[in-house]
Parts: sequence; C-alpha cells; structure tokens
Amino acid sequence: MNSGTTLPFDNSYARLGEPFYTRQKPVPVAKPGLIRVNHPLAIHLGLDPLWLESEQGVGFIAGNYIAEGSEPLAAVYAGHQFGGWNPQLGDGRAILLGEVIGRDGQRYDIQLKGSGRTPYSRGGDGRAPLGPVLREYIVSEAMSVLGVPTSRALGAVTTGEWVMREGRLPGAVLARVAQSHIRIGTFQFFASRQDHLSLKTLIDHVIQRHYPQAAQSENPVRQMLDGVIARQASLVARWQSLGFIHGVMNTDNMLLSGETIDYGPCAFMDEYDPGKVFSSIDHGGRYAFANQPHIAHWNLSVLTQALLPFLDDDQDKALASGQAAIDAFPGLYQAAYTDNMLNKLGLKKSGIAAKGTDDAELVNDLLKLMHDNQTDFTLTFRHLADLVNPQSASGGGVSALFELPETFAPWLLRWRKMLGLDPRDAFERQQAMYAVNPAYIPRNHLVEEAISAAEKQQDFEPFNRLVDILAEPFEFNPADARYATPPRPEQVVRQTFCGT
Repeated sequence: MNSGTTLPFDNSYARLGEPFYTRQKPVPVAKPGLIRVNHPLAIHLGLDPLWLESEQGVGFIAGNYIAEGSEPLAAVYAGHQFGGWNPQLGDGRAILLGEVIGRDGQRYDIQLKGSGRTPYSRGGDGRAPLGPVLREYIVSEAMSVLGVPTSRALGAVTTGEWVMREGRLPGAVLARVAQSHIRIGTFQFFASRQDHLSLKTLIDHVIQRHYPQAAQSENPVRQMLDGVIARQASLVARWQSLGFIHGVMNTDNMLLSGETIDYGPCAFMDEYDPGKVFSSIDHGGRYAFANQPHIAHWNLSVLTQALLPFLDDDQDKALASGQAAIDAFPGLYQAAYTDNMLNKLGLKKSGIAAKGTDDAELVNDLLKLMHDNQTDFTLTFRHLADLVNPQSASGGGVSALFELPETFAPWLLRWRKMLGLDPRDAFERQQAMYAVNPAYIPRNHLVEEAISAAEKQQDFEPFNRLVDILAEPFEFNPADARYATPPRPEQVVRQTFCGT
C-alpha cells in the first residue's frame, strides 16, 4: 500500500497519543477514478496538483496509497445529536491522513471521507455515495469563495464500487481539508469520562494550534473559550446573511477552529422562510434556519460545561466565569449579524443606519416583506445592489430574472433616504454591495442536477461547470443566468439527505 511518495506531513494530533484516536488505514477501493482536483488549494498546501491527478495521486485520494509521512487515524469523539446524548461517536467513515503547513503558515488536516470502516462505524460500511461527495465539494468550495470559514475539498474520486443506501449507488471518496477536525464532541468525550488528563492535553493542543495568543493570558482556558465563542458567533452570522442552512448542527459537527464542517443535508434557501428545514431527518425543525444562532449558543454552553474544571480551581468562580463567557454569545452574534446585513444593504459606512432608523428594524422589516411575498433571498439583495446605480449594474443586473413586488415600495423609500446619508458615490457603494451579495449560490436544484448527471450518466460536466461558476459568485454574466435563476416549481428541492 505504501507508494514511496513523501508528502510534507507534520502530524501534531497523532502525537497526542491513542486516547484520542485509533490508528486505522483507509480500506482500498476497487477502481479509483478521478473526478476533480482542486489545483489552487493543492498549491496552497504545498502539494503538486498534477501528481494528485496522476494514477498514484488518485490512489492517494482514494486511500489505496499511503504516502510516506502519513499516519492514518480515526478520531474518537462524543456528541449531542438532535439534542440526544451519544457517549461515543468518532470517525465512522473518515480517516485523518495527517497535517501539512500551508503557504500561509497555517496547519491543515487532510482527511479522507468515505474511506472504509473504522472502529467507530457503528455497523456502517464506512463508505460514501457519490451524491453526498459531490454536494460537499460544491457547497464547501462555494462557501469558501463567499468568505465563510469552512472545510475545503482538495479532491474527489469514484471508487468503482457500489454502496447500498435507499438503493444501489456509486461510491466516492472526498479528500477534505480543515484547520483541524477537533469538535465540541471531542471535549465532551473526555469530559463525560472525567478524563481530566486527556482534557488538559486537548486544551493545550487547541490553544497552541488555534488560539496561541491565549497562552500568554492570565487565564488561557477562558481566553480560548472566548475565542471559540467569538468565532462561532461570527460564523453563524455569516450563514444567516447568506441564507445557508447547515441541517445537522450536532455538537460533533461544530469545530473549535470556527469552520463550517460536515455538509450533509445542507442547503441554501431559495425564497426566504425563517422556519425553513431541508434535512429529511429534522422532523421537529430543531435546526431550522432561524434556530441556528440559538443552537450554536446551546452547543457552546455544552463546551463550556466540559471546560469548567479548568476555568478556575474554585467551583463557584469557574461557574461564574463560564456563565459570563457563554452570556457574551448573543451580543457577539447580533453585532456580527447586523454588520453583515447592513453591508448587504449598502449601509455599513459611518453607522448611517443609526441616523433616524433602528438597524434591526430596517433589516427585520425587509425580511418580513420577503417572507410575506416569498421572494428569493439571494436575488432580493442582489437586486438591491443593482438598484443603487442601475446604469452600471453588473451584466445589466438581475432584473430580467427578478423584480420586487410593489409592496416593497414604502421600504425602498426608507432605504433610499438612508443611502442619501452615505458619503460614498453610487458606484463605490454598488461595488461594495456586489462584493457581499452573490449572484450565484449552490442552488439546490442545480446541485441535484449535477449529482443526477454524475450518478445516472457518469457525466461530470454539470458538476464541473457548476463548481466553476460558483468560483466567481459575485460577477453576474447574463450568459450564465440559469445559474442565478430560482427553480421552477417542478425543480424545487424540498428535502436533503445526510448521505451516511
């Protein structure tokens, strides 16, 4: 299985020791075939994209070849799944190959998803169907370009094997990259066992890896916790400003690094609906769009509980410190969310929204109009950017695809009055709005179209074309208008699936 090829691995998590994982090699696949390699990401990681596209490189992504320097492992963790406690989960179909240092000096995990059974598979086959692999590639890369902290897709391959789910589906493996895969559930695993020695090791590792500034503070653990909370507040605010629904915000799907992870039943909404749920397994709407900030807050409170013994030797002081940390989340989230939404409305500069109209009121009134009229979330904001300076609208604007109903007229008058207080000229303001209001998102029907073509005809052209379009989401081109157009009624995707 060893290829003889050496990659620049430096595996800090493997050095923590075996309480944190089980050493596990990927299970080879029958006939790996290349789907796509992410050239810019490979170069950023110090890897040769042409090697990754070679027979040996495809074998590396598939798990058939283990490069020298790799120390494959399956990590253990626990978690609350839809609010229910599971004391042991773990990488049931993923293998961490190792870590590399990117050109930015940042440490990155390289993990294979769909790489076979592990001790944590819980009866599963450890494999991934092609559809969920393509979905994660499409959406995670789109999120990255949209400015959302996220895991990335380094490459994907077919396996030449079938996996059994609701029927027989082609298999695939995704090579995923993240700053780490350390989850809230990782802390829960050791806290639930009162394994304080392993918890201390984990805390020190996270501080060194993700929050090095905390090491110099008076209370490094509290400083780390504050950092995690701030990153999650900012992350979820970005989701909300883009209409993104994660779908499965379990504690084992929240990373200490503050990145989006585990793109299962995720989706971007078309028409705005705060109660929107796509996941087929979220029967109670726990992870509905509007609930995402509250769930993040709850998950972070669980992390805080796990850290209490390390916040202070005095139990009362530890509780007070933890409560103060977690109580900061709503304010941090609201500030980040308001900032994002005002940016989308062209009202960020100089706090002009505060002059005469409450920020939240303006945003909430718009969202209510959008909900009442079932207007498209993405195109509403893109159209507003066009309206700021119609003469210079990018690609002629999206008005051919979308117009606001007449019921928006009073709100538009209020908005334009506030724009008049902005010292920027119309062109400058419009460019700033275009930079935060995409024309293209991974619309569910387009994702499903790409998956269907790949599954049924082995045609990856729709997938590759969609990935390429989404790489420039803010540049509208009328020739590519179909990628910005909401679905027709018969194209609407109402449910998404986890893929496990």
